[in-house]
Amino acid sequence: MLGSWPGLRLLAGAWVRAERSWRRSRIRSVAAPRLELNLTVLSHPVQCLVMAEELRIVTNCQARRLKSGNGREEEENAKQEENGHEAKRLKAGQEERDDGNKKYQKRKIVLLMAYSGKGYHGMQRNMGNSQFKTIEDDLVSALIRSGCIPENHGEDMKKMSFQRCARTDKGVSAAGQIVSLKVWLIEDILRKINDYLPAHIRILGLKRVTGGFNSKNKCDARTYSYMLPTFAFAHKDRDPQDETYRLSPETLGAINRLLACYKGTHNFHNFTSQKGPKDPSAKRYIMEMYCEEPFVRDGVELAVIKVKGQSFVMHQIRKMIGLVIAIVKGYASEEIMERSWGEEKVDVPKAPGLGLVLERVHFEKYNRRFGNDGLHEALEWADEEGKIAAFKEEFIYPTIVRTEKEEKSMASWLETLSNHDFSSTASRTQAGNQEPKNGDPEASDGCGDDSD
Repeated sequence: MLGSWPGLRLLAGAWVRAERSWRRSRIRSVAAPRLELNLTVLSHPVQCLVMAEELRIVTNCQARRLKSGNGREEEENAKQEENGHEAKRLKAGQEERDDGNKKYQKRKIVLLMAYSGKGYHGMQRNMGNSQFKTIEDDLVSALIRSGCIPENHGEDMKKMSFQRCARTDKGVSAAGQIVSLKVWLIEDILRKINDYLPAHIRILGLKRVTGGFNSKNKCDARTYSYMLPTFAFAHKDRDPQDETYRLSPETLGAINRLLACYKGTHNFHNFTSQKGPKDPSAKRYIMEMYCEEPFVRDGVELAVIKVKGQSFVMHQIRKMIGLVIAIVKGYASEEIMERSWGEEKVDVPKAPGLGLVLERVHFEKYNRRFGNDGLHEALEWADEEGKIAAFKEEFIYPTIVRTEKEEKSMASWLETLSNHDFSSTASRTQAGNQEPKNGDPEASDGCGDDSD
């Protein structure tokens, strides 16, 4: 019968049905070539029988392999569940939150934060140390209580890919801090988070970002401000606590001329305790630095110094300001600035931490690449400027002024300037190594990977 055409037709039909079954079983890795019917093959009954037998063997082997693979996967999932782990097919559920009839997906976002740092030991959380409260302690608690993250993410912040842009230290405030993290995008998310935060910590804005965004690594520059009473610039022969002092236009011009000398790239190893003169990371690029027009508040004249740089080493900003104050007051000559950027040791005084504020962080490269791609937003906060200004007026500026009047941190520090040896370059004097203890909140210029 196999030698007749009817028999060959039956065999051909069997092959077609076998091939369809083969395709439905998703067997794509068959080593033998795909079988195709043609009249030449059909004219050789013996060859037809051989090919049919090969097809049967290959099909059975693939079926056994698929069954064995599925069995191993089921066995592995069962073992995971017995050990308290979710099966692989359920892991995607960790990225979702089922809230009644609505599911919330986890998404990478950035939060715009403002806070008054008084009473806190900096921004960064100290896991396992509840003695020193930080800004992130209150933030994480609010994220959990508002339902934005599961509780175990608060114990291990890497689970939500948390990253702060700048590590402000003890007593330092911020008007434009940025943190990146993954959260459930619940409804009315900003209001719910702020409901669980104290009034002196606010989330002012939120934007979606790319999945791999890191607020610290993607930051191009940081802008800080430093508020101080203008009597800090009075000549050294004048009463250091004379609140009637008013800054003249000539003195303001001299201050800005000195501050402008910092622009560009310099070696700031004398402006921190962490770097040596040969350390390449001691070189930092300053884009701008200037002092704004003074103003009077509560009977005291104040001024604000602004500085923008790519990044700062620890205590750099406070020492930059401290050195300018020493020059303007007449304790040091202007040539000390050039010497301070050289390889020799120079005694540079460190101004008090009170008054230092993280104003803004910049993401210019990220904005150029993703800000106009139609999927993401530029990390600019023009719509939040009003809320930022209102927060500074209500919480940051009054705290700085009140603390200065009560603790007199600047006046106490000014009295220590005479202890510094500004002519010494061989080594730091004992007086130069001593930091003032009165009213210094030990705040540091918290930016980058090598500052606190």
